[in-house]
Amino acid sequence: MAGGIRQSGEHRGLAEINVTPLVDVILVLLIIFMVSAPMMQSGIDVNLPETTAGAALEEERVVITLTRDKKLYINNDIIHPELFMERMTKLAAMKKEVFLKADRSLPYGEVIGLIGRLKKAGIENVALVTLPVEEKENGQSRH
Repeated sequence: MAGGIRQSGEHRGLAEINVTPLVDVILVLLIIFMVSAPMMQSGIDVNLPETTAGAALEEERVVITLTRDKKLYINNDIIHPELFMERMTKLAAMKKEVFLKADRSLPYGEVIGLIGRLKKAGIENVALVTLPVEEKENGQSRH
């Protein structure tokens, strides 16, 4: 029959789901997460010194951080100075190496004093963390 009259046996429903809006929403969410992920990483504000020596490390290590206001951190957790030696002694039983991040504005004596306390706790190797110096085109390093 012509003219839009349906016979009783013909029911044509929507056979396909339109996935275009779903893909659009997923892409927008992906972009939002890609942009916001780097901002969500919280770190400790330390102005590290720069050097041309050293190499980048890929392994996870224990990092001790001493900020310019002399706060101590083990990895990203702040630690009370009175509990520091106790935690380092326990850590030395498992690991004999730590990485030390110290703010460049700290006096030399503060950093050496912290290294001495780490050695006293049983840490055998203390590696100092620095930033690489960017080389200029004429071969001189940036200061």
